Parts: sequence; C-alpha cells; structure tokens
Amino acid sequence: MVDIADLAARESLVVAIDGPSGSGKSSVSKETARQLHAQYLDTGAMYRAATWWCLDQAINLEDKDLVVATVLDGQLEFSTSPDQEFVRVNGIDVTEDIRTERVSQAVSAVASIQQVRDHLIALQRSIIEAAPRIVAEGRDITTVVAPDANARILLTASEEARLARRGLQLSATATPMAEGAQASSYSKETLKQIVTERDKKDSATTSFTEAADGVDTVDSTELDFAQTVDAVLASVARQVTAKNR
Repeated sequence: MVDIADLAARESLVVAIDGPSGSGKSSVSKETARQLHAQYLDTGAMYRAATWWCLDQAINLEDKDLVVATVLDGQLEFSTSPDQEFVRVNGIDVTEDIRTERVSQAVSAVASIQQVRDHLIALQRSIIEAAPRIVAEGRDITTVVAPDANARILLTASEEARLARRGLQLSATATPMAEGAQASSYSKETLKQIVTERDKKDSATTSFTEAADGVDTVDSTELDFAQTVDAVLASVARQVTAKNR
C-alpha cells in the first residue's frame, strides 16, 4: 500500500471527487489536498460564479442563448489553494456572494445548459492539466472532467446526514460536519429544497448519486470529518497502488 508521504511526493497526482450536496466533499477535499500537498479545485464555485455574473447582469435565465453569451463574456479567476479561497468575475471578488441563497436557487438553471458546461469543463481541464498535484471536486469530475484521474471517488452519505450537515454549513456560526455545532436555523423544508431539490435538477445533466465503473464509493454517514478524510486518503492509496501494479 502506498503511504501518504509517497502520494504527497509524486510529481503528478490527480484525485477526482464527486458527490451530492451535503456529502462533505468540499471540506473533505480541501483537507485531502492539504494532506497530499496538492492544489484544490472547487468546480461548483465555477458554476456559482457564472450564475452570479448572469444575475448581476440581470438577464433572463430562461434565455439560454443569452446566458451562454453572458457566461462566455465573464472572466473567471479562482484560487487553487486549499487554504486561501477566492473567486473573481471580471476582477470583482465574489467569494462570499456566490454562496448566497439567491445564487443557490439559480445555479441549476445555468449549470444545466450544455454550452455553459462545455465552456467551464474546458477551463477545469486546463487547470487540472497545469497542476502537478490536484484534488478536484464537483459532480462530474470522475466521469466527464477527469475520467483518467489517478483516483476517482464518489463521496456520499444518507439524506438525513446530508440535510443535517448542510444545515450546519448554512448556519452563521457553524462549519461543515463540525462536532458540537449549533443547530441550523433553517427549516427542514427549506433544507430539503436546497439540498435534495437541487440534486434532483442537477442529476438530469450529470450522474453523481451512484458511482460509475471504476469509481470508489466512500459513505460518510457514520463517519466524522477526520474519519472521512482518512477513508478518502485510503481509497486514493489503494487506487494508486492498483494502477502501479
């Protein structure tokens, strides 16, 4: 079995992590990147940034041609450090703005347009190809963006666990999967709409609820944050070892 030090020393390493809302993939992927001394790419932030730009320009999201033109007109910049997040659109810092409920409610409408996906997937691939080591997370990384990654993982959890975690994440004082965090002020109905309804819309475009062939599944329902990171790192080590045989 390859150990973490060996993985972190590899000249080239691509880890692809997909998963539904509330599975913990962003926080787990960031920590995985830290452990592997790798860069980190949040592809979901790209779709959110594109959506923010469309909303900022006050365009009709039902006009797909106009959405595509607007997205192509936006210059997107992203940090690839797991310790320093920033997102800019045409030089405007939107790091916090893309996480608002307004963007969350609209992002599926933008992300479901194939021309938008093609544009952002090309950008994602260019970032991954330029990185010596990177952990990329999203909804179609294992199957579309980086199907040849050294390790491909579907990170999932039960709906109950995902709703609870996303509730904590959306609370003002809590962090994803944090122990002892305060209960969410969001109603169960609101959380269900944010988490499961968005997943339902997005699953019409890409599959991220079941692992494709060759993709390892990590179920974090009964795991805390540290255990989930350990499980992901173990999966990466297993897959890299198997491919080196």
